Amino acid sequence: MADEINAETVEEVSFIGGIVQEIVSSPLNIALVAIITFLVYKIFISRQEPKPSPPREPELPKLRRDFTASELKAYDGKQPDGRILVAVNGYVYDVTRGKRFYGPGGPYAAFGGRDASRGLATFSVTTSEVEYDDLSDLTPPEMDSVREWEMQFKEKYDLVGRLLKPGEQPTNYSDEDDEPTGSSDKSGTEHEKSESDGKKDDSKPEE
Repeated sequence: MADEINAETVEEVSFIGGIVQEIVSSPLNIALVAIITFLVYKIFISRQEPKPSPPREPELPKLRRDFTASELKAYDGKQPDGRILVAVNGYVYDVTRGKRFYGPGGPYAAFGGRDASRGLATFSVTTSEVEYDDLSDLTPPEMDSVREWEMQFKEKYDLVGRLLKPGEQPTNYSDEDDEPTGSSDKSGTEHEKSESDGKKDDSKPEE
């Protein structure tokens, strides 16, 4: 029994020795073994080393002001500071943190520096070509969609100010101002105003 074990051990040693002898006898085999050893070492080291986190981009100072549609166009992410502003239902939001969506090359880049209300209402990545879009021709379901998008923007991005109508004066914001005053619903405001005027006419005494 012991002789059989010794014979098997001798055969294994002889087999391994034959492999070693085959490797060292050829410069090509030695080179291949060295390359494989180096690759295994690199893989092992790469798994052990912690991956460095990407450098954090400097945060832009908070912006608080109103914009006309023309002024808004300058904030499409192509300027040196990369700030991106988008207007939704009369309000302007800083969407710079979402630049992979709204910045140059993003799927919604057309909304950068523009009023995105009509595009969001109609599920189309396009913007109105008019200077100021009052959204008065949108259907009630489309306006509901605009308001839903407005709520999402308000929850996710910083509110900057209002999108001014032609001739409208900007608001002077102080550090204590949390958000612009006034209704954010463009079409709703006009509708309420017409109802109010009607009530005033009804209350006039007959002559």
